[in-house]
Amino acid sequence: MKTALIGATGNVGSRILAELLRRGHEVTGIARHPEKLPPQANLVAQRGDANDEDGLAGLLSGHDAVISAGRFVSVNPQTLIAALKKANVNRLLVVGGAGSLEVAQGVQLVDTPQFPAAAKHEALAGREFLNVLRSEQELDWTFLSPSRLFAPGERTGKFRLGTDQLLVGENGESKISLEDFAVALVDELETPRHSRQRFTVGY
Repeated sequence: MKTALIGATGNVGSRILAELLRRGHEVTGIARHPEKLPPQANLVAQRGDANDEDGLAGLLSGHDAVISAGRFVSVNPQTLIAALKKANVNRLLVVGGAGSLEVAQGVQLVDTPQFPAAAKHEALAGREFLNVLRSEQELDWTFLSPSRLFAPGERTGKFRLGTDQLLVGENGESKISLEDFAVALVDELETPRHSRQRFTVGY
């Protein structure tokens, strides 16, 4: 599959890139500093800005799907959606956040007192991004939220999937490695099971 990856040099973007290449996909890695991407087979590095609608549309044209791994405070969802439509690409997968997951009936993680203040701006932007997608009538989108603790770790390929509720393990922890998150996202790319839905992944 020919996939465009926005934010290919970031913490999660770099893991998704590695997973895509591991499985033989052709990838256009889009970043503000594409020189940070080491040359690899099946990878074309491109300089791009997620908020430049026309420029981004030109980069996305000809791809089967787009993965957005940029920070929500830096990506305007309306601009991204418009760029996909101009490029005639119908499939969008988004690296989501955990803040909009429910921890109790009607209570989202970002709205709890213990949610870290430093992460709140990004989490609220992620929630708004998801709301924009949910009102989108044309694109085939998917939004994958990680667990609460989302950090580098091992690629085990063993995890659980959920929908709108925060996943918590038997030990009381809610976590997923960047590497296993990438596995779950590329699984969804290859075998769509959550079209026009948000889902989540955790141990």
